[in-house]
Amino acid sequence: MVTALAREELRRAAIGRPTALTIGVFDGVHRGHQALLRRVIDAARTDSLAAAAVTFHPHPRQVVHPNVQISYLTSLEDRLDHLLATGLDTVAAVTFTSELAQVEAEDFVQTLIEELQLAKLVIGPDFALGRQRAGDPQALARMCDEAGIDLEIIDLIQDDDAKVSSSEIRSALAEGVIDRVNGLLGRRFSLHGPVVLGAERGRTIGFPTANIAVGADLALPAYGVYATICHVEDREYQSVTNVGVRPTIEDDPAVSVESHLFDFEGDIYGRDARVDFVRFLRGERKFDGLDALKEQIARDCDDAREALR
Repeated sequence: MVTALAREELRRAAIGRPTALTIGVFDGVHRGHQALLRRVIDAARTDSLAAAAVTFHPHPRQVVHPNVQISYLTSLEDRLDHLLATGLDTVAAVTFTSELAQVEAEDFVQTLIEELQLAKLVIGPDFALGRQRAGDPQALARMCDEAGIDLEIIDLIQDDDAKVSSSEIRSALAEGVIDRVNGLLGRRFSLHGPVVLGAERGRTIGFPTANIAVGADLALPAYGVYATICHVEDREYQSVTNVGVRPTIEDDPAVSVESHLFDFEGDIYGRDARVDFVRFLRGERKFDGLDALKEQIARDCDDAREALR
């Protein structure tokens, strides 16, 4: 039986008319996801349906296998923003629990019919739903046929002969291959969070930085320096961003994301900021004192400005 929480979350997303739907985690809302979502939207418009998606959080793998830790490409808030930006009419964010993991695929499909007026389901060829992933495309074809639901299975897009996937993006991100990350995402990879008070050591050497607090469960790029675009409220600034542990001036192993905004003066503490990663410049390393670090940061700024032209 589907949990009361899941039913309520689905019910909140319902917009009162028959729906074309797809289901998944959609971490990163990458190009593969976007192709699937475009098909849902096109099918909905053709058949006068609402276009919708169901996204699970946390990741089902993390619930079913608690020893597995998932580093997300996007926070849930940003994921929902990206999903709605595709043109969907509604998105249901469903809390994935150990109880929901035990729900049979037939029961979940029936709940989608009852709560979202499911009329068409669009999935990829490796999709599976329900307890022990028993609701694979073959089983779903039978269920949908019995319920009078139109099922469409679309091919997943490839990039360099590899499936575009969240795991592939995480691997490229961990290696600092930002060009590939951005290509797979179909947009620039970004980190989003409030600007918090740091040690302000950058200010003392002439390069004040915005210290951006990001979620502990988010995937980070390889430690190093990047050419970036920093968005604060309704303005954007070219910037250079360091991701890492600041080995020259810190003994604290905590990872920080610090951006030096070009041609900016002011106080942005407490404001939300989004950093878009454009190009990897160099890896993080320890310098022989602050003077050497200061000289390198000046070169980093020049390199970033050149990369952002």
